[in-house]
Amino acid sequence: MKIINNFIENKKFEILQENITGVHFPWYLQNGVNYNKDGYFQFTHNFIINEKTVSDFIIILKPIFNILEAKKLIRVKLNLLNKTEKIIEHGFHIDTDQGINCTTGILYLNTNNGYTKFKDNTVISSEENKFIEFNSNTEHTGTSCTDKDYRIVLNLNYYK
Repeated sequence: MKIINNFIENKKFEILQENITGVHFPWYLQNGVNYNKDGYFQFTHNFIINEKTVSDFIIILKPIFNILEAKKLIRVKLNLLNKTEKIIEHGFHIDTDQGINCTTGILYLNTNNGYTKFKDNTVISSEENKFIEFNSNTEHTGTSCTDKDYRIVLNLNYYK
């Protein structure tokens, strides 16, 4: 696993935050976090699904793509989870189909007391502009947060 603090230049990161939390950025309700109707909900914005660009807003991610230098982007999406009374872990999963050996990256868009937890009990705190990278077959779970109104992460799956 690789952890990079201050992943994007501060000014570019602030512009990214302003774009995705602005009134003109579209968020879509998902009835489930890890799978459909799992008892939870989240808001998402898909940029790339199955290697195809599906959002006109993808341009805001250019600074990230420039740093990643990925050979191929498989899936790129934002996840927004609302504040909860207690931290909820949403269950271990992998982001891609079983057997696809690519890389998963998570960029934290805001600092909060939520986290990403791995099956080996490694816990990575949600701190804005922190990027983590790991093999896509590594089981992990995200959480809600209790100290901010929401937790936002950018989830990327790609070939290096």
